[in-house]
Amino acid sequence: MTISVPEMISLGAYFVLMMAIGLYAYKESTSDVSEYMLGGRNLHPAVGALSAGASDMSGWMLMGLPGAIYVSGFSAAWIAVGLTVGAYLNYRFVAPRLRIYTEMADDSITIPDFFENRFHDTSHALRTISALVIIVFFTVYTSSGIVAGGKLFESAFGLNYQLGLFVTAGVVLAYTVIGGFLAVSLTDFVQGCIMFIALILVPVIAFFVVGGWSGMESSIMDAPAYVNADSGAAGPSRSQFFDMWPEGMTVLGLISLLAWGLGYFGQPHIIVRFMAIRSLKDIKTARLIGMSWMLVTVIGAVFVGAVGVAYVQQHELSAQLTDSEAIFILLSQIIFHPLIAGFLLAAILAAIMSTISSQLLVSSSSITEDVYKTFFRREASQSELVMIGRIATVVVSLVAIGLAFNPNSNILDLVSNAWAGFGSAFGPIILLSLFWRGLTRDGALAGMIVGAVTVLVWLYLPILPTEAGAVPLESLVYAMIPGFLLSGLAAYLVSVIGRSVKPKVAAGFDDMSEVMNDAP
Repeated sequence: MTISVPEMISLGAYFVLMMAIGLYAYKESTSDVSEYMLGGRNLHPAVGALSAGASDMSGWMLMGLPGAIYVSGFSAAWIAVGLTVGAYLNYRFVAPRLRIYTEMADDSITIPDFFENRFHDTSHALRTISALVIIVFFTVYTSSGIVAGGKLFESAFGLNYQLGLFVTAGVVLAYTVIGGFLAVSLTDFVQGCIMFIALILVPVIAFFVVGGWSGMESSIMDAPAYVNADSGAAGPSRSQFFDMWPEGMTVLGLISLLAWGLGYFGQPHIIVRFMAIRSLKDIKTARLIGMSWMLVTVIGAVFVGAVGVAYVQQHELSAQLTDSEAIFILLSQIIFHPLIAGFLLAAILAAIMSTISSQLLVSSSSITEDVYKTFFRREASQSELVMIGRIATVVVSLVAIGLAFNPNSNILDLVSNAWAGFGSAFGPIILLSLFWRGLTRDGALAGMIVGAVTVLVWLYLPILPTEAGAVPLESLVYAMIPGFLLSGLAAYLVSVIGRSVKPKVAAGFDDMSEVMNDAP
């Protein structure tokens, strides 16, 4: 497909809006590093909630999840179930304590900063290891968003995939570098609103176009199994499309899908929004807004995949859909007027850009605060740190573009790898830091290292023998499960067996607990 003039108008308006927000944020809050990287802890709960949601879901929401449903049916929705439960628990238990504790721990503005201040770690070991985890995994995670942007420009506009990478990254870089955290949060809010409308509009209109539930069901049953255009591999039969537990699904398979929810506790680009919300009482408001947004958008994404199968079958478009992750794009461009289609395509860009910008900012924050300032220029001025943050943002984006250069990269695979890495390395340590007085610095360090290493081994070392040869353990169970469990176990055992908690560390935890107990 090629882009039409009305679509160009809609997309152009979207780009102008994003840049205008970036300029507004530049004037409002980039005077020092705290404002540039955390917005001065003055984020409105609605902005915080939609910013967290939009930066969380990314291109996975409009491309990855509908594509998975299109191929595998409703059984793929277990990922969405796990994520929804995990997001609620994150809002309910992590958000309030993290908001209070990070401010009490010397006004920590990054996760590595919080770990170091929480445990009074003068060796900088916690800061160094956590910063390394953030930089490595976020570079991979950022590349998944850029891949989604490249696929969008290739599928929707008929442009070169690599050109799409640079356009996507270029626009995000512009407003992120200029406006910092406030620009990222405000653009995320607008992008979250666009995604919300799109994920209601597309599945509802397409649902009636295919003839309602009966038309959708009969068309899906008549459709052949999806065949991957590159590998030639066929997906499962459509006869079990609506089964949440189809034939062949194992208990381990179900647990692997639900385990995505564990990752929420350790995602820096999400939990940093909790740190920035303006007050503890606003956390409840943010939770209500954020979970309402998530429920609607996740259900909408699932039904995009389902009605997509019916629409493609009814109109014999299977040859036109070479990539299942482009089903939202196909429905948008065929069913809707080009002006509306342009808005819907902007929704995909919004989802992609919201995540990329958040990840770039967290990565640059870690490079600036946890590497440059800590090890090279402790006396650096605020303006110098802001400048280094901007340079780091550009560098990380260029590396991510390099990783995304392969057009066959699968968005869901890239996201799952990075999600497991963060969830396993940081999730148990965040939870234990907030809820267990007995966690020591050595325990936190051990848990973080064990979680990260377990995920890397699970994903990339071919040590599971099969008839076709050795394959990674990932084919057995999602890396998040062993990574999360072993990380938590290592943190607990090292804390119990090793040196006792420092008195000032215990006192800091008690002070935080007292504030939480007194909170309304």
